Amino acid sequence: MKIGIVSNLYPPAARGGAELVAQRIADELYIRGHEVFVLSSQPYDGVRTLFPSIRERTLEAVYRFFPLNFYYLRHDHSIPFPIRALWHVVDLFNPFSRGAIRHLIKDEQPDVIFTHNLKGIGISIGKEIQKQGIPHIHTLHDVQLSVPSGLLIAGGEDAWQNTSFLRRWYEKAVMSQIGTPDMVISPSEFLLKFHHDRGMMTNSPSEIIPNPLPPGMINPRGERIDGPTRFLYIGQLEKHKGIIELFDALEQLPDDVQLHIAGEGTLGEYVSQRAERDRRIKYHGFVSLKHLVSILRSTDAVIVPSTCYENSPTVIYEAFLIGVPVIASRIGGIPELIEDRETGWLVEPGNVDELAAGMLRCYERQDEWWAMTKKIRANVEKYSVKNYIDRLETLMQTVIK
Repeated sequence: MKIGIVSNLYPPAARGGAELVAQRIADELYIRGHEVFVLSSQPYDGVRTLFPSIRERTLEAVYRFFPLNFYYLRHDHSIPFPIRALWHVVDLFNPFSRGAIRHLIKDEQPDVIFTHNLKGIGISIGKEIQKQGIPHIHTLHDVQLSVPSGLLIAGGEDAWQNTSFLRRWYEKAVMSQIGTPDMVISPSEFLLKFHHDRGMMTNSPSEIIPNPLPPGMINPRGERIDGPTRFLYIGQLEKHKGIIELFDALEQLPDDVQLHIAGEGTLGEYVSQRAERDRRIKYHGFVSLKHLVSILRSTDAVIVPSTCYENSPTVIYEAFLIGVPVIASRIGGIPELIEDRETGWLVEPGNVDELAAGMLRCYERQDEWWAMTKKIRANVEKYSVKNYIDRLETLMQTVIK
């Protein structure tokens, strides 16, 4: 079967878990004998980048192009608000993106196309896929089809930008351009209900399939290494990820702890400066999966202190794969993954005292937390990429028929 995958970003150009999920799916489909191609975006680098062409081959062929818009998606943090607002409008209706997927469909003749995040590559790609008569399966990853920024902050649900007519207009415009997929996949009950409550994606059949783990056998962590209690944050270094609250919580902990931080973002320099002033903070920057696994093996607990509504954070799956418990915000789809007090600890988002209390509990009972390893690993098989693709192949057959 020939399968197309569309994702606004695709490794090595990635800044979140959604792109890693898209790559894991593409690789596993290829390994199973399917022909797979990917369409993603890239920065402008001359006229040639305006037209989709194969820029690299890993297992699958990866087409990239610059969607003719004001700027490339990963450059948005430095763009003034008025330009960003216009960018969102162009992204909704972008005829250039529709032309790109139309020509790619003509050349590749896929049996089915999966779309992931479309913000930044063109929302109307969805409608064009359906217009060309190709079965279309869309996977939700966050709230960006309802909130343009993709960020809904805890406590800010009633802010003017979330309650004004502009948001309703945007949602209607999104649904008119993404069309009616033949199937919608959501990694969490939270995210699917969020869209349905907003009147979105209600005309498409839907399935809840948690995100897949990294492929291959990865052994659990072994005996605990003597030394300080080690906490690990992995992810984007952005304010909405709770980095500031995490540092404030660290101030309430004893000196014999370590906070390891792995990731990149606009707060990278801030994190680096904090690490220089506080010997307990170890800043790793971006790390590969292999390096990440190495760090996880000596970690007592992973911290996910988000203040925004998360869907199904990839880092939690990765921690569970090694058998590491997770201290995380009780928000969005996170509680669907963590069994409170059994495989981790849930805290109120933005509550520094609760976060510090969870970390302190791990510090005081680190042997008990380390003993969670076996229990955490016991339930991890259900998230295997094999199980995910098994279900995906069944859904493909359904929508094709």
